[in-house]
Amino acid sequence: MGTSQVITYCRICEPLCGLVATVEDGTVTQLRPDRDHPLSKGFACPKGIAMAEVQNDPDRVLHPLRRRPDGEFEQVSWDEALEDIAGRLSRLRAEHGGDSIGWYFGNPAAFSYSHPLWIAQFMAALGSPHLYSAGSQDTNNRFAASALLYGSPVLVPIPDLRRTDLLLMLGANPLVSHGSLITAPRIKDELAAIERRGGRVIVVDPRRTETARLHEHLPILPEGDVWLLLSLLQVIFAEGLADEAAIARQARGAQTLRRLVAAFPPERTERRSGVPAAAVRELARDLAAAERAAVYGRIGTCLGRFGTLTAFLIDALCLVTGNLDREGGAIFGRSPLHVDELLRLSGKGTYGKTFSRVGGYPDVLGTAPAGVMAEEITTPGPGRLRALLVSGGNPLLSVPGGERLAAAFERLELLVCIDFYLSETAAKAHYVLPATTFLEREDLPLPFLQNYLVPYITWTEPVVAPRGQARQEWEIIEDLARRMGLGLGALPLQRLAHRLGVRPTPRMLADLLLRTGRRGDLFGLRRDGLSLRRLRRFPHGLVLADHHEAGTLRRRIVHRDKRVHLAPPEIIGEFRRLQRAPEPPPELPLRLIGLRELRSHNSWMHNAPSLMRGKRTHRVRVNPKDAAACGLRDGALCRVVSAHGSVELPVEITDEMTEGVVAVPHGWGHRGGWRVANAAGGANVNALASADPGDLEPLAGMAHLNGLAVRLEPVPEPASAAPKA
Repeated sequence: MGTSQVITYCRICEPLCGLVATVEDGTVTQLRPDRDHPLSKGFACPKGIAMAEVQNDPDRVLHPLRRRPDGEFEQVSWDEALEDIAGRLSRLRAEHGGDSIGWYFGNPAAFSYSHPLWIAQFMAALGSPHLYSAGSQDTNNRFAASALLYGSPVLVPIPDLRRTDLLLMLGANPLVSHGSLITAPRIKDELAAIERRGGRVIVVDPRRTETARLHEHLPILPEGDVWLLLSLLQVIFAEGLADEAAIARQARGAQTLRRLVAAFPPERTERRSGVPAAAVRELARDLAAAERAAVYGRIGTCLGRFGTLTAFLIDALCLVTGNLDREGGAIFGRSPLHVDELLRLSGKGTYGKTFSRVGGYPDVLGTAPAGVMAEEITTPGPGRLRALLVSGGNPLLSVPGGERLAAAFERLELLVCIDFYLSETAAKAHYVLPATTFLEREDLPLPFLQNYLVPYITWTEPVVAPRGQARQEWEIIEDLARRMGLGLGALPLQRLAHRLGVRPTPRMLADLLLRTGRRGDLFGLRRDGLSLRRLRRFPHGLVLADHHEAGTLRRRIVHRDKRVHLAPPEIIGEFRRLQRAPEPPPELPLRLIGLRELRSHNSWMHNAPSLMRGKRTHRVRVNPKDAAACGLRDGALCRVVSAHGSVELPVEITDEMTEGVVAVPHGWGHRGGWRVANAAGGANVNALASADPGDLEPLAGMAHLNGLAVRLEPVPEPASAAPKA
């Protein structure tokens, strides 16, 4: 077969950097950055390069596995596995209804254009509300805020980095994460360019992150963002700094918002935010005075008790300073495909259309909060969850209350995992079905097209054939649906046609979406329009414009009055809840935050040897003063204790931490079928979070993972062995 160089792109995180794969005799032997990619221009992070190790990992699941009564797994054929799974699902559906079957999908699913679409169709065919995702440990409150502001959860603004003069960034560390809900592969260069042209980048974070070290750092307490934003708005309104013309043109409810924030002057909030009142006032004036300013908040702002309110206030701050839907401010990217319409047709572009049986939480993009899964399994009554399929996810590590969830899984009549590792969750499954990696499938960055800083589109063919018997998720779902007699499709007519054998592939759907989209060739009517055939002639992708167009929001708002709603009842309720927020208990004096590591990605890349070099260990980062007060020394073992659990980790003493704040990366503590990851040790930091469904954030069902109240205790060293006589 020989050696070839194949162009593709990375699908681990949102920059989607260009890659070149070296393929020798059908095996990927190396991945390197694509120098000719028009956006990443030769950049790729260590995780993308290490994907070759994941591809060829000896621990990878390559054949369908069935768990025996003794707990061990045995290899079975695809027919044997799918026939049994389909039969058991069909019996449950007949006896208890389609709503007895659920699905959880993890972060990697979002990076496949086919995987989420086929899950949505399968669950719609079942008529089940039990669709869960990693979004409730990630970004769902950002989508909930957009639904309240604009009437659509998918209208999410991105900071116009190339034209802004001032970027205020909260809870984001893009030098490590490479950006979230914005696709900008060389984001480090984009931030540096703001300052080179005389602008400012202000990083608000409890930790002096890698990004904060290169720009202006404004320390803040965990969960302090909401208090800071309220005071920024209060100052802007009180000092007459608001852009009243923009408010009159774009908004509804501004007077109510003005009244609500009046109770939060900086002098009142500085104890909760950790930001001195004088600094808040100066920042508010700078934001209002800037010719073009953007406010951007990410994961660090999402995981507290008021994540939806925080996301809502970020956009409100952009609007009242005249920077929403404006060049250099927060703009709304637009996909060249009709993604908004596709979501609406699929029934998944929703917020609050359905509510969870346990807790009554609103759906976000058609998904319920993963934090209620255990109770949905154990709570009797109609709609009780009896079977669960999990694809590209590891909820036993990513959802708070892993032990509680594991115990609930034992009560399921069927648990099926579609994965390429025997993860902690898959180890509990009745069946584990081998999935392809992104190097083994074709793809289109469908969910990210409107998030690109520079409008762009690309397509990739598979780099290599699937290893072993791995299959794409959509193929597995198609086969299950056929065996169960389910028709898949967004509309009743499509579902009927599907049952009769008319089954379009994802590739056919992609071509249809491309050709009928805003830049499509309209089946030959537009000479230079997009089609799959044309896109395949540009392996490095196509840049479609220099910038996204500003001034499009009014045409895209779903609210009937075509205005941004600044005072919906749900947000007014959050103001009341904020006023009642309890003070942290004195016996838990420190606040815990998470952090993302350059060589980790959630819970699934700790088995790549190159990413674990240098004796990497899982550590708790502590400010020197806090370490001294707790009697801790660098490298020693300590116990992190919360109201809900404890973990033991080595200490790393560093002045990058704000006093009173400790940080622990997530995704560690492996006990699955991956040898390198298991040997790395560490602990599941989510054991410190509440597993009580009543503690989820009410507007989006988000888990409370940031700002947890904790204390640190030294772990006594074992006594040395007594000397021999």
